Amino acid sequence: MSYLIFALKWRPQNFDDIVGQKHVVTTLKSALEKNRLAHAYLFAGPRGVGKTSTARILAKSLNCKDGPTVSPCQKCSACLEISQGRSMDVIEIDGASNRGIDEIRTLRENVKFSPVSGKYKIYIIDEVHMLTTEAFNALLKTLEEPPEFVKFIFATTQSQKVIPTILSRCQRFDFRRIPTMEIIAQLEKIVAEEKIDVDKEVLLAIAKSSDGSLRDAESVLDQLVSFSKNRISLKDVISVLGLIEQDLLFELTEKIIQKDAKAALGILNSAIDEGKDINLFLNSLIEHFRNLMVTKIAKADSKLIDLPQDVCEKLLQQSGSFSLEEIFAAFNLLVNTQEISKRLDSLRIPLEISLVKLSQDKRASSLSKHTPDNPKVKEEASEPPPSLTHHETIPLDTIKASWPQIISKLEKAKISAATYLQEGELIKFEKNILTIGFPKNYSLHKEALASQENRALIEKAIADLLNIRIRLNFILSDEAAKIKENNNHSPFLQSALDMFKGRVIKED
Repeated sequence: MSYLIFALKWRPQNFDDIVGQKHVVTTLKSALEKNRLAHAYLFAGPRGVGKTSTARILAKSLNCKDGPTVSPCQKCSACLEISQGRSMDVIEIDGASNRGIDEIRTLRENVKFSPVSGKYKIYIIDEVHMLTTEAFNALLKTLEEPPEFVKFIFATTQSQKVIPTILSRCQRFDFRRIPTMEIIAQLEKIVAEEKIDVDKEVLLAIAKSSDGSLRDAESVLDQLVSFSKNRISLKDVISVLGLIEQDLLFELTEKIIQKDAKAALGILNSAIDEGKDINLFLNSLIEHFRNLMVTKIAKADSKLIDLPQDVCEKLLQQSGSFSLEEIFAAFNLLVNTQEISKRLDSLRIPLEISLVKLSQDKRASSLSKHTPDNPKVKEEASEPPPSLTHHETIPLDTIKASWPQIISKLEKAKISAATYLQEGELIKFEKNILTIGFPKNYSLHKEALASQENRALIEKAIADLLNIRIRLNFILSDEAAKIKENNNHSPFLQSALDMFKGRVIKED
């Protein structure tokens, strides 16, 4: 007998074998028990989460000699034929390669013929969203009033592309990404049955890399069995998949806490030399700071992070070195690095700059002395210089000219506030009120800077440089977005725009 890959060998054969879709299984079982069967079902969800497998199990439940039943016997000719993909009454159609109106017309002609041996004739159309609009329209009447012995089961990864008139004629079931711990449990079952020797961390790494797809996880495990000689180690997983280890992320973040920019750059350089994908490295670091944020809010609740308890405890310990504001600022800086990299040939340089910036944050420098709300800082920041004057008529251009120095001064006091302020645009200065605008999708920046502490630090930086006491007003506006867009143009292009009073229609 030829070799059978894990994804096929361990494919669910009954409802109880389906992993991570309890809400779907419960409803379908209840419908079978009460004989409340719809004529059309739509299974929507990510790849590899059990849509087609569930469709086949439902077909077996309907056509089993004991059916309709929630527990197909797996022994009758109908069950065996469906499991082996050779049933004349269960027609599986690939929507991607049979997407035209001619194929649907053929289907309509064949629908009226009775089943060969089973109780029902069942059409399973995979990737149904690939059908053309004309094909969908040709299917409407048949779908609305099919013969009583016909059932339709549609599967799709992109339900938004299925036209509303089709959706309204189906019972819809949304399949979810399978939680990491449930994937690990299934992989443990497979390695136990297959007598595969694996390290403890291997299954976690496989499950995390699969992004909620059990089929992907099983395929990776299959690949690793072929790759390794005896025992599958974490080193094997990292080598095959190019993953970023959790320990590496913890180590890098620790260097950021210690303000050791040189060591942080060294970790990045070593990862690149080892052939790791720098985009994956950045994405993993962003996810790590997300996990720090969730842990700081929810403590050691692993359900929100989908990681083993020991990793959650390490995250909890490390999150104590940051305030939420600092985590937000780090997250924002890393996401901005992603955006900047799209305009450059190399991601390495902007990522290096970001790591150095993160390592300069004074408030993230101590594990033991960190205080999220230090009253002394507030008191010092809110004290105005003794000899300030009120220059209410100072031009906005004067403030704009000094703005880089103001940002730089603020950065020395609190890098997270400076990072947020960099994204703002100076809108107007009237009656001693400086209005700073942000694009409407930057509400987080506005809220962070509006805090009493940050407001005081910014006002102090302006006062020290311009010898003027002002008040700040933070707003979300379309004008800020336009200014920001213009500021992103090259100097040459901006000069041309100013000269001819023009605007950019499209920039490649």
